[in-house]
Amino acid sequence: MSGAEGAPSLRAQVNGLIFAMILLDPDLRIVEANPASEEMLGLSAARLIGQSFYDAMAIIDPRVSAHARNIDGRLIARGIAISTREGEKQVNLTASPLPTHEGWRIVTLSDTGQDEMLEADPHEAGLHAPAVLAHEIKNPLAAIRGAGQLLARKLDEKDRPLADVISNEVDRIASLIDRMQRIGSRSVEPNAPLNLHVAIRNAITTVRAASAGPVEIIEEFDPSLPQVSGNQDSLEQVIINLLANARDACADKDQPQVSVRTRYVSGLIFNAIRPGRSVRLPIELTVSDNGPGIDPDLRDHVFDPFVSSKKNGQGLGLALVRRLVRDMEGRIAHDRDEKAGLTHFRVHLPVAK
Repeated sequence: MSGAEGAPSLRAQVNGLIFAMILLDPDLRIVEANPASEEMLGLSAARLIGQSFYDAMAIIDPRVSAHARNIDGRLIARGIAISTREGEKQVNLTASPLPTHEGWRIVTLSDTGQDEMLEADPHEAGLHAPAVLAHEIKNPLAAIRGAGQLLARKLDEKDRPLADVISNEVDRIASLIDRMQRIGSRSVEPNAPLNLHVAIRNAITTVRAASAGPVEIIEEFDPSLPQVSGNQDSLEQVIINLLANARDACADKDQPQVSVRTRYVSGLIFNAIRPGRSVRLPIELTVSDNGPGIDPDLRDHVFDPFVSSKKNGQGLGLALVRRLVRDMEGRIAHDRDEKAGLTHFRVHLPVAK
């Protein structure tokens, strides 16, 4: 390969990729695996090399699995579920035959979460107009509430609960509109260095205080983590929403359990929406629950506005969470580990400068 003097070798370039790149021989054995493959599959390169590709991971969809085993065909699959030592993951997969070596293929795997933030979100963009409309709705709502309060003073005691219904419903609608405005707002709260674990403990205190019964929340913190870059109020709101959702998701279990884990994940990079700029996101916050998991029909849409699996859910909580995480230049994704019976929501944040 030709190039400028001192340019990195082909191997150095492959090792520098942020997605997994694996070389398979005609028997589907792993011959080469770059460092990103180790993180993706949860095994060191030394353990990966020599074993069957399908011993290292399994493709859940049998149709995709059958196509992937065709050594002569190309394959591009987006958003498929695979099972690894790390649990289930949603990935994009490509398989490319090598014309010069019959039966040999290069397979790439990338976390779907690495792609979700590269483009402006059409769902979020579509909320700017409703946010403007919401502002106009709040003015007549205030008038309705005021009229209800005046009416209550003139009613008999037995009829006042009807006026209270008016006030309570107005307050509920106003709260819903406030959340819509936050999602569709173009303003961004300033970010600053902050202690992730302080934000988590504040959020845990809030969720426990608002819970009707005891909630077991297990803390698995890495105390050596540096400060993250974010907004204190926004980060606490994100964690409160995730904890409350996790609590509700496992409420019907005999032993409901929610865990919060923090760790340092090397090599994870998020390319920001702003051109020419990238942000490294090595700090991972994971909120897990042992509930039944998200309805499979909703898993690809849980961060979309007005999508909810709850009976009386409004579908704005996770849409707001995604917006707040984006404002902190982070990313959020979720996955389901069927073997362990756990649902994970993972937030990745940058280290404070």
